Amino acid sequence: MDRIANLCIAKGMRMTDQRRVIARVLSDSQDHPDVEELHRRAHAVDPRISIATVYRTVRLFEDSGIISRHDFRDGRSRYEEAPETHHDHLIDMTTGKVIEFVDAEIEALQEAIARRLGYRLVDHRLELYGLPIHE
Repeated sequence: MDRIANLCIAKGMRMTDQRRVIARVLSDSQDHPDVEELHRRAHAVDPRISIATVYRTVRLFEDSGIISRHDFRDGRSRYEEAPETHHDHLIDMTTGKVIEFVDAEIEALQEAIARRLGYRLVDHRLELYGLPIHE
């Protein structure tokens, strides 16, 4: 069974066949798909899955803390499994490709800024938007 379905079961969620398909599609995703893309992938597995079912399931998974929603300025909410470890995102503004990264210097700088301003950092999101450098 996939990671997301296991998390749903651990949280006591009822897992219908359609929810299992959507959970598997999300678990298998190497990108950050939007609802329409999730529907396309899930519908290829089970043609009975409607876009409304995908919207409801994504909302349920998000409200349960199983997946995270991102708005990368492209007008679409995109999703990923809630990460076990923190990472940031670089978004290619030409292609929409999302690159996940971790940088210790950035993390330390954010902590230092929060301390300097009198705060203890408890959470943050960093999204960088860029254009490829063509040499």
